[in-house]
Amino acid sequence: MVQRHKTLAVVIFCLLLGAVGQAQGVMITDMTGRQIELPAHAKRIIAIGPGALRLCSYFKEPDMIVGIEQIDKDSSIGRPYVIANPSYASLPVIGPGGPNNAPDPEKLLSVKPDVIFSTYGSDRAFTDNLQSKTHIPVVALSYGQTAVFDPAVYDSIRLIGQVIGNEEKAQGIVDYMEMCRLDLHNRTKDIPDADRPKVYMGGVNMKGSHGIESTQGNYALFNAVNAKNVVDELGNTGSLMIDKEKLIQWNPDVIFLDEGGLEAVGHDYQKNSRYYKVLAAVKNGRIYGQLPYNYYTTNIDTAIADAYYIGKVLYPQQFADIDPAAKADEIYEFLVGKELYSKMAADYGGFMVLTLE
Repeated sequence: MVQRHKTLAVVIFCLLLGAVGQAQGVMITDMTGRQIELPAHAKRIIAIGPGALRLCSYFKEPDMIVGIEQIDKDSSIGRPYVIANPSYASLPVIGPGGPNNAPDPEKLLSVKPDVIFSTYGSDRAFTDNLQSKTHIPVVALSYGQTAVFDPAVYDSIRLIGQVIGNEEKAQGIVDYMEMCRLDLHNRTKDIPDADRPKVYMGGVNMKGSHGIESTQGNYALFNAVNAKNVVDELGNTGSLMIDKEKLIQWNPDVIFLDEGGLEAVGHDYQKNSRYYKVLAAVKNGRIYGQLPYNYYTTNIDTAIADAYYIGKVLYPQQFADIDPAAKADEIYEFLVGKELYSKMAADYGGFMVLTLE
């Protein structure tokens, strides 16, 4: 009898302790520095703004998502997080989505979320305004400044973990991304400069598809494998359009083309094949296709897979153990729960040598 009373006392103490913990709520600081207190860990969530749903999808808890933006419902092309979660298609629409479309507070309220994750707005004004209209906690996330391996992404993933009560999973996602970053860097950091081919990235999508003159300076995927980007001599960061004659002056050893821009490059080649045939990379058959990764901001999974493919092309000895397609499937499996390289390759072409004829 005494033992039963002791056991009952322990149970009551634990329940009281849990009630106190719940009463204290969950206190977090979002990516704009706002302090937010939630009554408990969120079980029903929605994600609005470029890439917000993607970061939540990396937790592989689709049943927690209770609404979706129209932009992610219209098409899954190029978005592994949507392809891997067909259940998203049956979710209620909570707004149009898109970089310049404010969400509809009434639709947000209709799905009764515990929290709203948002990548809209880089300051507190937007999130404070939306929170005041809905009386639902709004937690700001961020992708930072680079396409991949940005500390802001790591912090945003950890923040989601805090809110939904799965910090261990969040740290596992961050650890995997960081493991890939270090692996790519360590394989390439000690390669002599003389052994690094000059490289160029063309056909980069910038609010639509563009030709070979569309490129990026300080390109995150080239940086990941310590590649020698010819564009960097201009001192620009991010997307830019170059004079096509400049590419002839640089005459890179290797050219990668974003497969989202292949059609535009192909049309230009048909008009002016003589221009392309001057380039060493074209003459030597060193033009390679890369999966597009910038759909509703960065598909981090595809970007990491592309970085491994770039490393394999530029430094085959250092990446001798890597099969880019298999590595892509490993990345997709870990982050979104399905091996999707074959689907992405079917849509765009995949990792391959390109001919412009």
